Amino acid sequence: SCSGVTATGTITVAASCGSVTSVTIESYSYPIVSIGTQCWMAENLRVRKYSDGTYIRFDTSGSSGGKATGQTWTGTGLNYGAYTLYAHDSVATPSSNLLNYGYLYNWYAVVGIITHDASPTKKICPSGWHVPTDAEWTTLTTFLGGLTEAGGKMKSTSPLWNPNTGANNTSGFSALPGGYRPYSGSFDNVRTLAFFWSATTSGVNNAMSRSLYNDNGYVSGSAAGKITGGSVRCLRNTPI
Repeated sequence: SCSGVTATGTITVAASCGSVTSVTIESYSYPIVSIGTQCWMAENLRVRKYSDGTYIRFDTSGSSGGKATGQTWTGTGLNYGAYTLYAHDSVATPSSNLLNYGYLYNWYAVVGIITHDASPTKKICPSGWHVPTDAEWTTLTTFLGGLTEAGGKMKSTSPLWNPNTGANNTSGFSALPGGYRPYSGSFDNVRTLAFFWSATTSGVNNAMSRSLYNDNGYVSGSAAGKITGGSVRCLRNTPI
């Protein structure tokens, strides 16, 4: 069965992605979309805890630009799970970056590494779901016509993209331009770039990611530093 209760919420039984239309985690309900043979969450993750209830480190350093004196996003090597909110925006404002884009997580949080140089022990997605691998991202973009076409089909038609060239969102993936936070600690490219993590490592310091852009309908895949803060989408396991 696709229904059930997890440590962090309930999966709502209904009629898409098999019998699943939404998943509720930490009192927030994420819509679900079927794309080809895959079932994706249709919004970026905004959890504060791993699936077992362990809190993820929240970084609020560096002022609204992220690079002010004392920023600890990089510190002496932030190589364990952490997350941040673009420009440290207020979580209460109706137009806040949290409500629009979710949180930005470093790769160590994505794969559940909670202490320095440790192996993964936690899961950021709820039971029955996982962070997609690089190969699973490729399955998605291939189904949508390849890297030169998939971006337009994945991008939301929202005016939050500025501009929003080539977007039609025919897949229902509804990607929004949440930007990212690189090694420098700065907050970059909100409204112009969507940056999504994969669970696939690429050497000691990098992991694979996918990016979509405001001025074209492309998707790119590249290795990014594991300290980078990026958006996360969860993919349903098959079968649950």
